Amino acid sequence: MKASSLREMTMEELDQKLTELRGALFNLRFQHATSQLENTAQLRKTRRNIAQVLTVIREMASKAGA
Repeated sequence: MKASSLREMTMEELDQKLTELRGALFNLRFQHATSQLENTAQLRKTRRNIAQVLTVIREMASKAGA
């Protein structure tokens, strides 16, 4: 996921994406705990994607407040 594509999204789309990613992270953690997760790198990628979305949301909020 690229930050430039995230910056083109609206706040509603970003919130929806964040909810989707957090759900995916929950499922990945559950699979990891039950030893069903084959690619553990997905955990790291999902956490990074969440961080990217949160960063863009904060950037937009600071622009709106300024």
